[in-house]
Amino acid sequence: MTFVNVQQSFIDYIRDPSQPLPSGTDARRMQVYRELFFNNINGFVSNAFPVLCSLYEDKQWEELVQQFFVTHDCQTPIFIEIAQEFLVFLQQEYPVSERDPVFMLELAHYEWLELVVATEQENPLHHPIDDTQVSSAKLAFRASARVAQYHFDVQRISAEYQPLTQSEQPSFFCIYRDAEEEVCFLQLNPLAAQVLAYIEQHDYLEFDQIIKWLCGLYTQMDKETLVSGCTQMLGDMISRNIILGHR
Repeated sequence: MTFVNVQQSFIDYIRDPSQPLPSGTDARRMQVYRELFFNNINGFVSNAFPVLCSLYEDKQWEELVQQFFVTHDCQTPIFIEIAQEFLVFLQQEYPVSERDPVFMLELAHYEWLELVVATEQENPLHHPIDDTQVSSAKLAFRASARVAQYHFDVQRISAEYQPLTQSEQPSFFCIYRDAEEEVCFLQLNPLAAQVLAYIEQHDYLEFDQIIKWLCGLYTQMDKETLVSGCTQMLGDMISRNIILGHR
């Protein structure tokens, strides 16, 4: 048996102890290794998804993470990216059962976004501006902010509040870091969500470009109304450092 084969059998057993015990090892020592690896993964996933974790009994949560540990082929060794791997596992591989909350996927996505926003590096080309520069500055969407939509009130979910049905219409949100670097959650109206998502797709946009796009999108609306509403909304986003200037 080659070293690569030995190494693979070692990895296979750590992930799933139903696999053959690696040659030259004993079950007691391999269990120590396995617990070390699994506990690291379990600890990180639990910390990344604290609300979702709190909705399960300890044994049920451990079984869920165990299934992720055994079956999911992680594409990164970076611990902070394990949360994204767990989200992919839930979205694409995990067979949702009756014991899982109906909002599980949306809640997991929201908690993952919180982690992304908390750890994302800012764009060095971005700088704060004030609301008087709405029409003159190159407007950019903050690198650490995200726009999302959900059918459940994910920001309210807890062990005490677990909705059983989703809203007929989605709710839109911006998740961002405030001046104290705390992750915040801002509910948006559909127009604000569209504008922020549109700016996010570009390195930067000027105000006139945004208005031209909106006029093409909302042909039934008066241009002055769009200009007034967009100016006020973007001014609010600038005050929150969600919209920044681009050098």
